[in-house]
Amino acid sequence: MTGNEILARCLKDHRVEVIFFLMGGPMIDCENACLRQEIRMIDARHEQAAAMMAIAYSRLRRQPSVCMACSGPGATNLVTGIANAFVDSAPIVAIGGASPVSQWGMGAFQETDQVALFRPITRWADRCYDARRIPELVETAFRHAFGSRPGPVYLDMPGDVLYRDVPEDQVRWTPAAAERRRPPGEPHLVERALDLIARSQRPVLVSGSGVLWAQAEEELRALVERAGLPFYATPQGRGAIPEDHPLSFLGTRGAGWREADLIVLIGTRQNYVIGYARPPRWNADAKLIQIDIDPAEIGRNRHADVGIVGDAKAVLAQFLDAGDGDFHAERRKGWISYLAGQDEARRAEQERRMSTDGRPIHPLRLCKELRDFLPRDAVLCVDGQEILNYARGAIPFYAPHSLNSGPYGCMGVGLPFGLGAKVAMPEKLVVVLHGDGSFGLNAMEMDTALRHHLPVLCVISNNGGWTATDRFKVGRELGFTRYDLMFGAIGCHAEYVEEPGLIRPALERAAASGNPAVVNVVTDPAARAQTVRFADYST
Repeated sequence: MTGNEILARCLKDHRVEVIFFLMGGPMIDCENACLRQEIRMIDARHEQAAAMMAIAYSRLRRQPSVCMACSGPGATNLVTGIANAFVDSAPIVAIGGASPVSQWGMGAFQETDQVALFRPITRWADRCYDARRIPELVETAFRHAFGSRPGPVYLDMPGDVLYRDVPEDQVRWTPAAAERRRPPGEPHLVERALDLIARSQRPVLVSGSGVLWAQAEEELRALVERAGLPFYATPQGRGAIPEDHPLSFLGTRGAGWREADLIVLIGTRQNYVIGYARPPRWNADAKLIQIDIDPAEIGRNRHADVGIVGDAKAVLAQFLDAGDGDFHAERRKGWISYLAGQDEARRAEQERRMSTDGRPIHPLRLCKELRDFLPRDAVLCVDGQEILNYARGAIPFYAPHSLNSGPYGCMGVGLPFGLGAKVAMPEKLVVVLHGDGSFGLNAMEMDTALRHHLPVLCVISNNGGWTATDRFKVGRELGFTRYDLMFGAIGCHAEYVEEPGLIRPALERAAASGNPAVVNVVTDPAARAQTVRFADYST
């Protein structure tokens, strides 16, 4: 067998069904071998997009996915997508072709130390020097990607290793990685956490994507309801519990966090997304329970009064099974009533702002039309600046199908995410809500959608440039480009909208077309979303 054939067989043995890639040497024969193994091959127009497609596929399927690139620039083009996966904790197995080992250091074609490039942004990165060891390294890659805390890995495949012929009986065949471990929490820490919950009067629970990777939605909902815990989710974890649940208060994040006497963090990090769990966004006197599968995340940025290392599903099951299950939920009735009142007032004001009929169209009106159009189980990918911030508070999620620029703040992910999502869930309506700036970064992936028959609906909030025109910003202006004409010309369904009342009919026609679609909506360039400041550049 050749190294190409060995690698393809190993990927098939690891139950890989789809690979996102862009063809090129020395990976071409490996990609052909993968096709012979009946692995679906989705070729992108840019390797960055291939990595981003893999992220979306992985997050919705909740399993590792694979992207592949040629040597040199092909592999380096994966870097942005893999960096995004690293911060997003998505289990991507990236495979890059490389210059021959036998010519290393001689100035070979596209010679680059790709392993060194990927090492800081992966859970594991290594190079294969012997075709007989390919199965061992593939198993190691998958084990690191999804063994405990998920994350991307990188495997470097030199051309002379891929094309080497070896007797099959000399190949070190290695069984596929075992099922992901689900370590429970220490029982005495579970007891302490339950005691804090039982005694709290103003608790809030914040969950993240760790709940989704653990497939712990049912356990999370049971805890929320039995303990009477108002809950919030980070952008990556939204929809684990439908956001029209009686204990969901999307409009009271500020008050809920500032006034809480207990914080329960489950499967999410203490990063900038939640203000590092520190004042002023959080009550300095609140107790903190943190549950995370990664020990290094416990107590990072804020001391955890109870820190439990374990799988979210396993630990939540312990919470539900422990003792008599009395969480003293009645103590929280006043707190819940208070948050509900604030939430209702804010939602009424938000609805008023979203109902404006002005021209140019306000981004909130676009969000309202999209919100009212989407079925409850739709996949929504949001990418941009103003439109991302508006959509975050305006469009609820009823299923765990939220994909967005994520904690890395990576623009350009929207359309590739949409394509990866459609491959993962072909039966769902997949909608991408893009800013015009972010759309341009990977816009040619509409061609990928056409070639692979992936009917994704791409809605562009076109405000003529990057961010709002609230002040002068060099490089902001992009013009109100007719993206509908551009992509209608290559075969997409295309719509152009300037009137608020015409948004919904355009969405309905686009969805009914059965084709990849672009709905280009002209929005107000002066509309500036109010959001928490993500970065502080002061010293």
